[in-house]
Amino acid sequence: MTIDAAKPTIVLVHGAVEDSSLWTHGVIQGLQRDGYPVRVFSNPLRGLANDVAYLRSLLDTIEGPVILVSHAYGGAVITEGGDDPKVKALVYAGSPMPGVGETTNDCLYRFPGGDFASSADLIPFTLPDGTTGTNILIKPEKYAYLLAADVPEDKLALMIATQRPIAASALSDTLTTAAWTSKPNWQIRPLLDPVIPQEEFKFEAERAHATVIEVKSSHAIPVTFPDVVIEVIKQAVRAVTP
Repeated sequence: MTIDAAKPTIVLVHGAVEDSSLWTHGVIQGLQRDGYPVRVFSNPLRGLANDVAYLRSLLDTIEGPVILVSHAYGGAVITEGGDDPKVKALVYAGSPMPGVGETTNDCLYRFPGGDFASSADLIPFTLPDGTTGTNILIKPEKYAYLLAADVPEDKLALMIATQRPIAASALSDTLTTAAWTSKPNWQIRPLLDPVIPQEEFKFEAERAHATVIEVKSSHAIPVTFPDVVIEVIKQAVRAVTP
């Protein structure tokens, strides 16, 4: 494997109730095979401001241009954190694209049809300083239906076992900036996704002037269609590379 330093760095940002292994089903391997520098961001999932601060700290360690790629809640994180001048394009794979003053929850419930809440398992937590809050996981018996209906059983079992909780408050944190207003962006739209309504995907893509690629996929696009994710990233690279 030879990494081409002249190519932009691809930063992959996972979403809620998942970890960086989401990208190991072909996306990382395919990008590296084609010579792209890849950095995988371990999203803390503790709150939008916190998560964005960590993303920005990662971007500070990278020289040269960056393409940000998100899945799920990661879309809110790259939208807020993508204002860094080295970020040249945004790729949203089954991700919300909230605007300024909006939350991830707005993207889930602005239009009818989304079904996230019925599958969520709410788990109270207490921090050492006494602060309390609520984590969200997906009920194991609901996981396939909500997130991974077309994922093979062996991979599905791994995804369920490696769930990472997201603080429920993160989904209601408000964005203060939206990088898609000033940077080219791509939306990979899963047509079989019960999480985000199709009307919401269309609404977001139209106002962001996104390039849209539709796939007959569940929410788990990086697992089910890694080759599509790679090809769209390459489209973004070609579009922003002189």
